Amino acid sequence: QYFTLLIITDGVISDMDETRHAIVQAAKLPMSIIIIGVGNADFAAMEFLDGDSSVLRSYTGEEAVRDIVQFVPFRDFRNAPKETLAKSVLAELPQQVTQYFKQRNLSPSNTASE
Repeated sequence: QYFTLLIITDGVISDMDETRHAIVQAAKLPMSIIIIGVGNADFAAMEFLDGDSSVLRSYTGEEAVRDIVQFVPFRDFRNAPKETLAKSVLAELPQQVTQYFKQRNLSPSNTASE
């Protein structure tokens, strides 16, 4: 099993240290986090959590074993087709799932009935 947590937010993170720590710990689990920012807030902290530009570290200095966060500001897609938003939201998910399974030397089970 692999899980995806979807967070839709219009606010700024008030507990960044705890949030970073939780994401670093979650990176060890079979999960991804998708954050959609709505409204006109400053989402710089969300961009930081996305981890595309650097490895995310917790307040203890522990590094995330993989990037599990995808942040998408909804305002960038306000006038775009719905499919464009969906493509951006899900863009990193296949790589995140594959990376999790590879790190654990797991092969996806064949659940399709023939």
